[in-house]
Amino acid sequence: MRWTGWTDAPWQGGVHPGALWLGPIASRSPVPSLVGQHDPPVHSPRSLIPTSGVPPEAPAFSEALACWVVAPGQAELRAEVLPPLGDGQVRVRTLHSAISRGTESLVLRGEVPVSEHIRMRAPFQVGDFPAPVKYGYVNVGRVEQGPAALLGRTVFCLHPHQTLYQVTADAVLPVPPDVPAGRAVLAALLETAINALWDAAPRVGDHVAVVGGGTLGLLVAWLAARVPGCTVQVVDTEPARADVAAALGARFAVPEAACAGADLVVHTSGSSAGLATALQLAGFEATVLELSWYGSRTVEVPLGQAFHAQRLVLKSSQVGSVATGQRARWSHQRRLALALSLLVDPVLDRLITHSAPFAELPQVLARLAGPLGSAPDTLCHRIDYPAQPGSEPPAA
Repeated sequence: MRWTGWTDAPWQGGVHPGALWLGPIASRSPVPSLVGQHDPPVHSPRSLIPTSGVPPEAPAFSEALACWVVAPGQAELRAEVLPPLGDGQVRVRTLHSAISRGTESLVLRGEVPVSEHIRMRAPFQVGDFPAPVKYGYVNVGRVEQGPAALLGRTVFCLHPHQTLYQVTADAVLPVPPDVPAGRAVLAALLETAINALWDAAPRVGDHVAVVGGGTLGLLVAWLAARVPGCTVQVVDTEPARADVAAALGARFAVPEAACAGADLVVHTSGSSAGLATALQLAGFEATVLELSWYGSRTVEVPLGQAFHAQRLVLKSSQVGSVATGQRARWSHQRRLALALSLLVDPVLDRLITHSAPFAELPQVLARLAGPLGSAPDTLCHRIDYPAQPGSEPPAA
């Protein structure tokens, strides 16, 4: 079907229904699904811009590159043309994004269960699981066009990996001036950690064990260590995580040496072995909070042994819903704003262990989505975007 003009229907950001997909960056012609199969090859993105239905005073079109999962295990950069900016929208040029390793690895491997295809949609996802799909939700950028109050501001948005995008103005949150743009990529995982502690409700003086010393687990540990009197133990199979755990105010142990009898255990390792360890470390009538998401994988849960005698509670937590105790008063936006405000602490830079240019994102995704235990030295992997000519480079 040929598309000939803009639609008046509202859209959710990312790519407008009328925006033009130009195909993989390495091969922009022909354009599948938007032009007839007998159309001649397209040699320039500008040749795709429609001339009918666009008033002479319409703003210029803008081109962007976005990362798409095109098949299980395969990602690529694709070019897009953004439509003119609509009323109440902002156009944002990305400075940094980050890979939410657990979820994005499942998406790349095609392991999102059919039953969760709707619930696991990201706010500005384009396409459907398993592929092709544009996915991601960690984006820090600078507003280039939009309301005067936001022009030039550094903002956070739950948008996929894309060089330039537009969304409604209420979909972005300004990053506090004392939070570097490069650190602000931790906001989404810190929001998840906040929600987890709302669900778990640690009490003053509790002994807390966090099984899984990845970025999310370490953020949970950092928050819990700030509850007065709480002692926090991070449990992980990688001894190298001990230094960063200590910097965040937590003790460290490998599973074999971990202290049992915890008042609260939070599990984030994404493995059956980690969940078994979490259950073993829980004290009498303690809660084990499960933050790992396993996708379509089957997980063994050892509910024999002392599980019943210990009267343990195994509880799930998921950031898609505000924790029950806060839901009547807290919106998702308020919770995210809280996460951004807490990122003023420079110690959190220890969690950003790697960075790579946007052009290498497909290869980075493939590396991080390898078998469980791949890239053990990587915590948060930040993606840095090229600066617009004439502008200042992104802040680290």
